Amino acid sequence: MAAPRRSPRTKPVANPAAGKTSAKNPGTARAPRAPRADAIRNRERILAAACDLFTEVGSQAPIDEVARRAGIGNATVYRHFPDREALVLGVVQHVLKRTGDRAEQAIAEVEDPFGALSRFVHACAEERIGAVCVVLDGAYDPGEAEVATLTGRLNALVEAMMARARRAGTLRCDVDLGDIILAVSQLTRPLPDLAGYHRGPHRYLQLFLDGLRAPAASTLPADDM
Repeated sequence: MAAPRRSPRTKPVANPAAGKTSAKNPGTARAPRAPRADAIRNRERILAAACDLFTEVGSQAPIDEVARRAGIGNATVYRHFPDREALVLGVVQHVLKRTGDRAEQAIAEVEDPFGALSRFVHACAEERIGAVCVVLDGAYDPGEAEVATLTGRLNALVEAMMARARRAGTLRCDVDLGDIILAVSQLTRPLPDLAGYHRGPHRYLQLFLDGLRAPAASTLPADDM
């Protein structure tokens, strides 16, 4: 009995529309494109200019002036930040992220635990975290998801630096995260001139750091609240 003939196999025809999306072909959406290099640069320039201006005059600074300082047009500012609230939030997120990055760098690059903490504290003045967060207080939601995440990351890094310095015996044991955050926020904000006595934040941050060193020269008073 003769074996039945096999029908020739037909190769599947490639669908030229595969992977594309349209009203007729609702498939998997393409991954969003990464921002172009010039768009990233423009965003950084906007945030830097807004940070400077907000620190000087507050959150009601004119968007026109932000654009002028950034060297771009108003339309570019609004393309990145559709309104003032979005720009304020972007500045806060930017400063929190940069300050957290500086904390990570200090931990990674400075072997001495107290030296890492010292570098970070001085970096806070350069990033102006106290100035920005104080000046913009009330103009953004501190519970916003990204702000909360960045704040949590920053606090965890500072606590890690403090724990290292305590274990090394160079940080007094009666200071906590709140002491660092409060002092840094107070000493890195704009200070009154006081008839020429103000010499910049790094001098006062160093005096503060000297007071953190172990052994402690005195016992801290109990909370007065």
